[in-house]
Amino acid sequence: MNVLIIGSGAREHALAWKLKQSARVEKLCVAPGNAGTARIATNIESPISSLQSLISSLQINFVVIGPEAPLADGLADALRAQNIRVFGPNQNAAEIESSKAFAKAFMRRHNIPTARYETFSNFDDAVRHVESVQYPIVIKASGLAAGKGVILPETLDDARDALRQIMLEHEFGAAGDAVVIEERLQGEEVSLLAFSDGFTVKAMPPAQDHKRLLENDLGPNTGGMGAYAPVNLPENFLDEITRDILQPTIDGLRAEGRMFVGVLYAGLMLTQDGARVLEFNCRFGDPEAEVILPLLESDLLEVMEACVDGKLAQCDVKWARGAAACVVLASGGYPGKYATGIPIHGLDAMPNRNAMIFHAGTKLQDAQVMTNGGRVLCVTGVGKNLGDALDTAYAAIRPLGFEGMQYRKDIGQKAMIPQVSSL
Repeated sequence: MNVLIIGSGAREHALAWKLKQSARVEKLCVAPGNAGTARIATNIESPISSLQSLISSLQINFVVIGPEAPLADGLADALRAQNIRVFGPNQNAAEIESSKAFAKAFMRRHNIPTARYETFSNFDDAVRHVESVQYPIVIKASGLAAGKGVILPETLDDARDALRQIMLEHEFGAAGDAVVIEERLQGEEVSLLAFSDGFTVKAMPPAQDHKRLLENDLGPNTGGMGAYAPVNLPENFLDEITRDILQPTIDGLRAEGRMFVGVLYAGLMLTQDGARVLEFNCRFGDPEAEVILPLLESDLLEVMEACVDGKLAQCDVKWARGAAACVVLASGGYPGKYATGIPIHGLDAMPNRNAMIFHAGTKLQDAQVMTNGGRVLCVTGVGKNLGDALDTAYAAIRPLGFEGMQYRKDIGQKAMIPQVSSL
């Protein structure tokens, strides 16, 4: 089978790495890809508008759409209209991520547990609301903002500044035309992803992302500075969340004519009153994919085909024991302004077979791998437990370097507190 992956980040490199392991994949292409995918697949430099004719010429049988933007723009719809098999939801189902305003209203309609909220498209109305509420808040740009459109104001002045930044100064462009202002929940954050064929959902190992730039969860929000999986959770947690959140979401979308085929991502807060949905995404998370996919024992292509063919209920999805952890190496200045085109050194020094380097923002220039984004590399380690996985990941970072490189040294540390002496 000839497979095309859409995207250029570490998530797409991880998808390519896992799909490459399938004996049924004959040709593997990534559009546009990066320096990492170029080592294991054929990169295709082509605008999305030209993909349909390109897919025909390459005799592509199966397309996997990685990022949210092409899903929100309706790429899956366009490909399916040409009878091309696609793993990824149609545009109307992808609205569960592309519009936080829609997602919150959807959760209210279908009794899916989430935080109290209000939606605003008028700046003055939004300001009056934050001045009136009596609980801590989170302010979110409603549209897609590359994981950065969430602001946690500490004071009323911070809240006003955030609204001004989003709604008047258009920091996140059209994504900030509407904002969701919701109650800031307290508890532990968990990412729970699941495969879906529109009827059945099968949960993946729960993961925890580290959104803040700096150690001890300080600094600005980013697209993610690292992750680990699985998260140690109460007994029967996956069954309860599948029953109370994931399945009702898939059923509700289908009932509204939004058949969801692909990966549903639930960002959850585990509060004293139970799990609450912070957000939904319509695809693999990044960096969650880089710790979940290394734990998948099943053939990823077979699982994806089962979703596309509506046969997920008959598919036995198997996961390895142990744990995986990843650390993101980012450009200096990220998530603000940063330089690109900086040489990366040490990529061939990989002594441990349980370590993987997934490229995020990289490019090839005269056979030299250069930085080409804010998040540059994602270094993953796999081990029999979280401590082993973290040791492997951090050891694999030592040979790596580029000017301005920054990364967190406390990924997974909170989960390791009871056994911190083993680190």
